Amino acid sequence: MGRSPCCDKVGLKKGTWTAEEDQKLLTYIERHGHGSWRALPSKAGLQRCGKSCRLRWTNYLRPDIKRGKFSLQEEQTIIQLHALLGNRWSAIAAHLPKRTDNEIKNYWNTHLKKRLTKMGIDPAGDLEDNRKYWNNILDNLVTFTSSSLVSANEP
Repeated sequence: MGRSPCCDKVGLKKGTWTAEEDQKLLTYIERHGHGSWRALPSKAGLQRCGKSCRLRWTNYLRPDIKRGKFSLQEEQTIIQLHALLGNRWSAIAAHLPKRTDNEIKNYWNTHLKKRLTKMGIDPAGDLEDNRKYWNNILDNLVTFTSSSLVSANEP
């Protein structure tokens, strides 16, 4: 038997959020906090389910979300962590402050995966091989950095 639905979906709006709905959600959360996502829609005057409100807030409306182009450093971090962690987007997002797991997943699927494929790199390659590859690069980087520090400190 499946899960029970998160709410009674009769009469609830689906699809694209309007600017008016966004404003209602923002205003309510600014005044009262989010508290119970299940109760929030009716209190905020929205014809949406709690899950929809939570996802809209988490992925689009939160004021601390970083928007815009990904930096080269962010791209490198995503590629390296994806090689180590696979499609664990929340775990990857934990290393990229202010970026959401959903935004990172979408960027991977629409930009980075295609770019790696064009470079002849299999982004869906064996996870264990990817881990060995990146661990080797990181080991070499640590060895190089350590030896550079030692030689810089020698008289």
